[in-house]
Amino acid sequence: MTNPEIIEEKTLSLVDVKKAVKAIEKRDTELGLLSQKTKEYMDASINISNKDQEVLRKGLGGLKLARLKPEYINKIIDFLPKDVEELKIVLQAYPLTLPKKDQQAIVDEVKKIL
Repeated sequence: MTNPEIIEEKTLSLVDVKKAVKAIEKRDTELGLLSQKTKEYMDASINISNKDQEVLRKGLGGLKLARLKPEYINKIIDFLPKDVEELKIVLQAYPLTLPKKDQQAIVDEVKKIL
């Protein structure tokens, strides 16, 4: 039996997952059941382009918030909170507290691409 070795572990946004599923579809020409369901979900739920995702990722990174880790940025990209209350809901699963000023700055970055 083989023992797979984990080389790198990083979080992905839903846009990145959609891009990966498209690459798998090109490679295999036919998706399996789970991959097909994932593709259908991605097509129905994602409403942000790759370009907008990169702009938002750079904008959030440009805020220079030390507490804002890449996995938090990916969740913000996935849900695109439109106000501070939605941002709090998105980030409530993480041990993160941000001042109101930083929360508003994050929401303002999201509003730039919407």
